[in-house]
Amino acid sequence: MQADYVIVGAGSAGCAIAYRLAEAGRSVIVVEYGGSDWGPFINMPGALSYPMNMKRYDWGYQSEPEPHLGGRRLVVPRGKVIGGSSSINGMIYVRGHAGDYDHWADSGASGWAYSDVLPYFKRMEHWDDGGHGGDPSWRGTDGPLHVTRGPRENPLTHAFVEAGRQAGYPVTPDYNGQQQEGFSPFDMTVKDGERWSAAKAYLKPAMSTGRVTVVRAKARRVVIEDGRATGVEISRGGKVEVLTAAAEVILSASAINSPQLLMLSGIGPAAHLSKHGIDVVADRPGVGQNLQDHLEVYVQQAASQPVSLFKYWNLLGKAYVGARWLFTRTGPGASNQFESCGFIRSRAGVDYPDIQFHFLPIAVRYDGQVAAEGHGYQAHVGPMRSPSRGSVTLNSADPNTAPSILFNYMSTEQDWIDFRKCIRLTREIFAQEAFAPYRSHEIQPGDDAQSDDAIDAFIRDHAESAYHPCGTCKMGSKDDPMAVVDPETRVIGVDRLRVADSSIFPRITNGNLNGPSIMTGEKAADHILGRAPLPPSNAQPWWHPEWQTAQR
Repeated sequence: MQADYVIVGAGSAGCAIAYRLAEAGRSVIVVEYGGSDWGPFINMPGALSYPMNMKRYDWGYQSEPEPHLGGRRLVVPRGKVIGGSSSINGMIYVRGHAGDYDHWADSGASGWAYSDVLPYFKRMEHWDDGGHGGDPSWRGTDGPLHVTRGPRENPLTHAFVEAGRQAGYPVTPDYNGQQQEGFSPFDMTVKDGERWSAAKAYLKPAMSTGRVTVVRAKARRVVIEDGRATGVEISRGGKVEVLTAAAEVILSASAINSPQLLMLSGIGPAAHLSKHGIDVVADRPGVGQNLQDHLEVYVQQAASQPVSLFKYWNLLGKAYVGARWLFTRTGPGASNQFESCGFIRSRAGVDYPDIQFHFLPIAVRYDGQVAAEGHGYQAHVGPMRSPSRGSVTLNSADPNTAPSILFNYMSTEQDWIDFRKCIRLTREIFAQEAFAPYRSHEIQPGDDAQSDDAIDAFIRDHAESAYHPCGTCKMGSKDDPMAVVDPETRVIGVDRLRVADSSIFPRITNGNLNGPSIMTGEKAADHILGRAPLPPSNAQPWWHPEWQTAQR
């Protein structure tokens, strides 16, 4: 099989690239090991805890024992399905802060400042605020990716935003608009009550053109001849084949699998490759390094009255939610239930938010286990820009062996300082008058956990990944020895090979990474097609005027 382009990975970025290349008349093969995204557990937003815990849809990776979290292995869900992780994620849509992208540009990713990427966010969005306020001049209205807001019918979702206001923080009509900082309704990638994944937004329309073929297979390595990528070696049906790319090969296989594939193809730290008997094509020490993620804890509060979603957490309640969604695409199942959020700064002198809150009107874990107390609510909270860095390395030269994933969470003193602050600021918000009608005792960390040592012990035992891995194929200038791709997403040292997904982020962005990953695919597509980038935006984002001297 041959096409102009071979893309590895039908995830958030890969689907967007396939769509734009097909739109431009190019032929594309997309290699995806996972299968169909059909099924109620994927498409029903309220069932989000199911697909990320199902072997059918998830690669099932785990981290190495994390040395600063008591040796715990953390789960690392990655989508094994068309749409990739956009088909199993929490559907939360966050662009990131302007400061994130300006930092990218300042660190060597020229052309990726906020003014450069904002036009791509607008191009990809089909935004509908659902009547809950917003900032239409900053949003896109006719893109493939449907973004909306939940109905916010539960009184706890309003109490959270009001509590933020009472604590002295701003309330922003649209954290994805001019002003991220503050408390706000949450956006989600949902259309007409169904998950709107990258597969639905981009891949299926691209396939309908006849120019995109999805090949269900395991990518083994990039075929490189005389320093040029010519195709991708795959295995399917017990046979090894080569898919030929007339123009380029593009890796969009995630922050875990893209560096693994580069290393299996001879691109990476030379000594590490040699240790596994892999011939070195390009010595790029940054491949697999710079791994970042968002770590979070759930601060849970018991409710004094039965207002939470716990009333549906029984056989009858789940049957009602499921049936209503199945027949009408409405009700609790039509929302991811993350309907309120907050972005704040941890202290004066921090120039833009470094803490994110996801508010949920039930006390529950990602694996679907509810708190024993019954009715409650929680805020997922954690620092946005941890100084800790981890790595993805090979366990073997066998493509079927999972790579070694070590996040190295909480490896600096600053991590602990920031996390303690997160928990204490969350408690302050839950203590505001807005929650008085609903507030009972604290479930976790619990009233006994007040000292630094007690809070640290809670973090060590209970911190969990927010599932935002990135950074392992860092984008930067060609003279940066740790850069893997240049600002046009070309792999440094190999011709006709690109990487475009969250692995190329120089530094993690504020909030959830699905939106920035799709934006990366959108912008990379213009570079691949040799087009001039969209004209930069002149819009001026809001920064707290007193950030140097005030925390709020």
